[in-house]
Amino acid sequence: MTTDILNIDVQELEDIMLLEDISTGLKSELIVYNDDFNTFDWVIQSFMDVCSHTFEQSEQLSLLVHYKGKAIVKTGPMNELRPLKDALVDRGLSATIESIVDK
Repeated sequence: MTTDILNIDVQELEDIMLLEDISTGLKSELIVYNDDFNTFDWVIQSFMDVCSHTFEQSEQLSLLVHYKGKAIVKTGPMNELRPLKDALVDRGLSATIESIVDK
């Protein structure tokens, strides 16, 4: 029995964990990181287009990203955040999703 567990590769384990996150409805955070390439205008427009934030929200988030190095731009289930993250990355932004762990 233990040999079956040892034969599972890392990607398969990550896929299993991801499915568990989606199925349990755990909340996750979409995080955008600061970079030296994207302009404020582009980041603001991206937040409005992709995350459906208002101009004011997008502007404030872009300032947080710039001055703090990163900001949580959206929270929700992993399956809802994944397409948003992919869209932001496609626009050249550095974005990740992290699961929120309740303590």
